[in-house]
Formats: sequence, C-alpha cells, structure tokens
Amino acid sequence: MPAVLDAIISLAPTYIQFPYRNPQQAAIKRDFHAIARFPNIIGAIDCTHIAIKAPSTNEFNYVNRKGFHSVNVQIICDANLLLLNVVARWPGGTHNSFILQNSSVGVRLQEGAVEDGWLIGDQGYPLKPWLMTPLTNPRTEQEQAYNRAHARSRSTVEHAIGLLKGRWLCLSSMGGTLQYQPEKACKIIMACSVLHNLAIRQGIPLQEPPRPDGPMPDAVPLPPLNAAGIQTRQRIIQTF
Repeated sequence: MPAVLDAIISLAPTYIQFPYRNPQQAAIKRDFHAIARFPNIIGAIDCTHIAIKAPSTNEFNYVNRKGFHSVNVQIICDANLLLLNVVARWPGGTHNSFILQNSSVGVRLQEGAVEDGWLIGDQGYPLKPWLMTPLTNPRTEQEQAYNRAHARSRSTVEHAIGLLKGRWLCLSSMGGTLQYQPEKACKIIMACSVLHNLAIRQGIPLQEPPRPDGPMPDAVPLPPLNAAGIQTRQRIIQTF
C-alpha cells in the first residue's frame, strides 16, 4: 500500500499542473469565459475538509469549525474540473486564506508570476490583483452582474470537489472517516487527486456525484481590502 501511494503521488507533477505560462492559460481562460463571460480566470479556488480519526499528536489543531477532526485541503481547478493545484498537508483548524498564503501558488502569484490572470475565490479569501472575490454589498446592476458571473464561474470548484469525493467515497462524509494518521491521510488525498485527473482525461464516466459538502461558514472577520485588488475588480466590473 505505501509503495502504491508513493508511485501514484510521484505522477502529481505530470498530471496536476498550475498554468503559470500564457500558452497554458489561454484555453483555461477561454473555457471559464464560456461559463459566464468572466474574463482572465486561470483557476477557481476553495478548500474542503477530509475527515480523519483523531491524531495522536497535536489533536486540537485538527479540529475544524464544525467540530470534527480533518485535513483542510486546498483545491484549484479549471472549468473542466481538472485539478490544477492540490495542497493536502494542513490541519483542519487552519484557515483557507492561510493555506493559500503559504502555498507555492500563493507565493508565486504574489510575486507576480502571472501578469494577466487571476484566481476566483469566495469571501473567505483576501481580495488581491491576482485573486478576485465577490462584492459584499453589490449596489449597481454592474456590480450585481459581476457577482452573478463570479458565482457561476466559482461553482466549478465546488463541482470539482463533489466529483472528487463522489469518485473516491473515502474522502466524503458518505464514506465515513479516514482511519489513518494525518501523514498517510494526506498521501491518500493526493493519490486520489492524481487519479481524479487521470479519470477525467481518459473520459472515465461517473454518475452524477453526491452534492459536494456545503461551504463551511466563516467564523472569522473578512480579510482586509487590498487597494490594487479593488482597482482590478472595479476595472472588471466597469469593462465587462
């Protein structure tokens, strides 16, 4: 079992790739634009909790806001539900925005690795020039249209998570709890993510997956606004 997991995970750099270069981004932007005409999206981001048994060390860190032990997994997907980035190493008590901030994708985007493109995420994430979030109180018709397009586009990541968990019920609440310590649980999550992408690319069918686990309500204050992010979002609203 460990050797099989390691062999599958070794394929992750080949099958799970974030689009930093323009040629990679073009098709992703086009497919997202076809959903709701939202421009320049290079990925939809969210986190999902995978239930695990109480670990033997640092147990409290793994208790999430719903009160069960979990690994909080960052998922970024494209419009076709392929996974572009998976981070499976943080305890369930870790906030989504912290995981992004400390991930390779978050660090590289903050450093300007992508000049003309952005992720889309919910209000639990901080607004950045490279991360578009919805308006809290849309007032004009343009702002409401922005929020509608954002919501339709971002729903792809919820669908991708539902498909991942529907194909691998061990990751879903329907499948119970992973009976392993966090390190092995994280390996199982990564292996399932690689196989998820392989299944999509090979056209392996799956019946309509169970509804994805609902978004966990944020019990923390909204992240502070970012001036450059505000300007970018306003430009999208006014132009598109």
